[in-house]
Amino acid sequence: MNTEELKQKIIDLKNRLSVTVVAHFYQRDEVFEMGDITGDSLELAKRTMADDKEFVVFCGVGFMGQSVKILSPEKRVVMPKVACCAMAKMIDGLYYDQSIAKLEEAGIKADDILPITYINSDAAVKARVGKMGGMVCTSSNAKIIITKALGEGKKILFVPDRCLGQNIARQMGLKSCVIGDGTDPKEADIICYDGFCSVHQLFSVEDIEFYRNKYPGILIAVHPECDPAICERADFVGSTSQLIKYITELPANQKVAVGTEFNMVNRLRPSNTYILSSTKPECPTMNETTLEDLYAVLKSIEEGAPINEIEVDEDTAHWAKIALERMMAL
Repeated sequence: MNTEELKQKIIDLKNRLSVTVVAHFYQRDEVFEMGDITGDSLELAKRTMADDKEFVVFCGVGFMGQSVKILSPEKRVVMPKVACCAMAKMIDGLYYDQSIAKLEEAGIKADDILPITYINSDAAVKARVGKMGGMVCTSSNAKIIITKALGEGKKILFVPDRCLGQNIARQMGLKSCVIGDGTDPKEADIICYDGFCSVHQLFSVEDIEFYRNKYPGILIAVHPECDPAICERADFVGSTSQLIKYITELPANQKVAVGTEFNMVNRLRPSNTYILSSTKPECPTMNETTLEDLYAVLKSIEEGAPINEIEVDEDTAHWAKIALERMMAL
């Protein structure tokens, strides 16, 4: 069947079933259009908490589906495709434990560490952070979370995205380091795990120089998952939601080059918006979900045998929820 026929079948299933389809900003256009709720990862988790449908059909990546299940355990969460965020995959419970051990070897006691995990992490990592008194953050509230954490007088371990940790440290005038970079972690305020977003690593200083030379007066807007060298040269640095607000409120004739995921940028403005890369910065895992996948998961619900259902064990969910709720309380 063609795309329009498939979309109509999906709409028909949505109308018959007790389901809410949620879609992240980075999803491909045809999937994003099917979303009843759209937004960034935390926004989606929060908005689905207030939804009264039995099933949440989450179009995104695995850690996002986990977050919905953790915050709304009574809901049945299924995913058309259980895609895995590459950054979240860079750290698991074992790597987290090894990082704590390395800091102890460097002379920092575990009791003197306050961990913060970016929401782009597995439930097992969130649970370990929760057990150590830490909390989750997003790119939009990381500065607020770190400011609160600094009040406890401990070393901050920031996982898994080194770029976000380093960029927030720079904004706040703090010293940061990356585990294993050869510096003494005792000298740093924020100790970063060596993880990163492969999409946001595509942008370069040369890209910025190219656009500034080609279009005098152009603005550069980037996500804080970009390398610090990029963020230092940008006119605006913000989370997905903050970038959307900033760019859509610009005058129509103002040119802007954007450093974040292609699908989202491509939907923002009809003109004068450019991708800050010679390579298409498309998240491969976010783009795994297709209309066919969405149709298949809705059909499985209709047939009484849902596929790709998200489950989180009770102990992990308990501590991960504590880490998430500490963030939401702020």
